[in-house]
Amino acid sequence: MNSRYRILIQGKNTAYFLALLIHMHISIYAKEENDLGLILVVNAQDYEKIKGIKTSYKIIILNRYGFVKLKYFIHKYFIFLLGGVFFLLIIYFLSHVIFDVQVIHSNSEIRNIIYEDLREFGIEKFHFKVSYQEKEKIIEKILEKETERIEWLEIEEIGTKYLVKVEERKKNKEEEQCEARSIVAKKDAMILEIHAEEGEVVKKRLDYVKKGDVIISGLIYNKEKIVSKRCARGEVYGEIWYEVNLEIPKHYHEEKVTGKKKKKIEIQFLNQTYHLFSHFSTYQKKSVAILKSRLLPIQILFSTYLETEVYDQKYTVDTIDSFALELATKKISQRLSKDDEVISKKILKKYEKDSKIIVEVFFQVKEDITDTVSIADIDIEKENQAKEE
Repeated sequence: MNSRYRILIQGKNTAYFLALLIHMHISIYAKEENDLGLILVVNAQDYEKIKGIKTSYKIIILNRYGFVKLKYFIHKYFIFLLGGVFFLLIIYFLSHVIFDVQVIHSNSEIRNIIYEDLREFGIEKFHFKVSYQEKEKIIEKILEKETERIEWLEIEEIGTKYLVKVEERKKNKEEEQCEARSIVAKKDAMILEIHAEEGEVVKKRLDYVKKGDVIISGLIYNKEKIVSKRCARGEVYGEIWYEVNLEIPKHYHEEKVTGKKKKKIEIQFLNQTYHLFSHFSTYQKKSVAILKSRLLPIQILFSTYLETEVYDQKYTVDTIDSFALELATKKISQRLSKDDEVISKKILKKYEKDSKIIVEVFFQVKEDITDTVSIADIDIEKENQAKEE
């Protein structure tokens, strides 16, 4: 990096001074003369020699180049830069600290259990964030420890906050006091499986039922008379039909975030960005300006790089099938629970419309259609009398 000065020489006879510099073997890289005086560009070593000349000529530095400019900049703005670095370190430190942990569940007992487990495994307020891998291990440890109480657990990082979502194990709820009830269909469906633990089964496999139809009754009959009411228990699975409509661009482009991310401090000077360490080959970038100079075109950024998987493909009506089925399956999965199962899928219709391909996909899904209705208010004597009449 060449260190040079652009200097202005002012005096009565600048030509004499220039001749003196040439006699001293001073290297001159540029020369200009105007009303202000003689302007020269010299290297750093020769500038020191010029400064040592005892003369009445006035020597003014107009600009610096190379290392001497960087040195001058650091010296002039040292306190500012030091404060900026200190500020960035504080920001970096604070961004890796958790300031709030919130467990989402309606049961305060469950919330307290999870809070205690999180503290035991190192997740609590004013502690450092854990890595993605460590977070997954903590989730596994909690699920293993609370296997009788907890069905599912998720820890979501939102800025400097951990949001913990938890689902209580269903079988524990079933152990609570159960009032008289019947099991009914949650949706219109064709029954595939009936698993009855208690109650009277009034439907059979492959029967078509509408929403609200009784499948396992809590009313127990002896011949044609109701003799008691019970809490019907069991599960019913039915075949549900769905239709998913897609509008897929002929030129399909998608960037999917993988979950991996990198955080780094960057310096932006003019239109160039400088940073340490590499980033992902494909990524989404989010930047926040931390420090910005009013005098120079420079700013310091805190950037987050999110790794992405890029899908870039051109489709026609003849080549769209596999991709459309994959896309439709992802879409239908968002409305299904983890125990539901896609039995079959097929494309009903596909056609071009403007720059898109319209695809209609039909799904047959095995789904839990279990729902309950209370029969606690039913008067057995009145019901029997009404049937006799």
